[in-house]
Amino acid sequence: MISLLAALALASAQTPAPAASPPEHPPIALAGQAQTVRRYASDARQGVAVGPDDVYAVSNWTLTRYDKATGEQKAQWNGDRVRFPHINSCTLIDQALVCASSNFPGVPHVSSVETFDPVDLHHVRSVALGLGTGSVTWIERHDGFWWAMFANYDGRGGEAPRDHRHTTLVRFDDQWRRLEAWAIPASILERIAPMSLSGGGWGPDGRLYLTGHDLPELYVVAIPDGGGVLDHLETRGIEAEGQAVDWDESEPGMLYGITRSTREILAMRVLPNP
Repeated sequence: MISLLAALALASAQTPAPAASPPEHPPIALAGQAQTVRRYASDARQGVAVGPDDVYAVSNWTLTRYDKATGEQKAQWNGDRVRFPHINSCTLIDQALVCASSNFPGVPHVSSVETFDPVDLHHVRSVALGLGTGSVTWIERHDGFWWAMFANYDGRGGEAPRDHRHTTLVRFDDQWRRLEAWAIPASILERIAPMSLSGGGWGPDGRLYLTGHDLPELYVVAIPDGGGVLDHLETRGIEAEGQAVDWDESEPGMLYGITRSTREILAMRVLPNP
């Protein structure tokens, strides 16, 4: 006959360990709170792109174009899930929808730049960035160069020995040759752990704005005058819980993001319209 002590030990062994709790992020002082001025019903899971007349929902292997004025769906592209497992973000550059794509959560990390027609969303071309550095999450064109953020993670989607602290901003030339790279400051890394940076882009004030994976925060950074770590200038509050964002160049000061709880696209007034 099994003893009470042995029975308790057996029951303990058969009971699954509780899931690890997400890290707690205490409130911080914010330099300002963005105002959400419009919502669009959408199927967005990863992020949003915006143009003068359209908004685009980004959802891994699916892109959807909506009329900016009415919210009516105009076009949709559904890609091969094996070839395009994780399109994370897109932005309009020179009349093309340019997207950051990776094999997340697969490892080793493989990244590419995928370009689509902004009207009917057919796939136009691809630039393979290959292995290493991390999973690309956003791509921008700024000051005559290509810029890209490569995410690294703790746990799922991570590639040891790198973790979230190895998230890297890279500047490329027109042939996608790596020119320079910067690390993320500790004051941002402690907010995004154990995930990484999902969105980013230069605002109309010339500063670089970054978003994480979960928190409703917008990190304002600058390229440093010296050293290899970005300068963290301030943090602003937004409704979007991280994820990929895009500035509306037709309406300076307006930033578009998403909320995953409802999959809505959000138009948020971050800066005064100059």
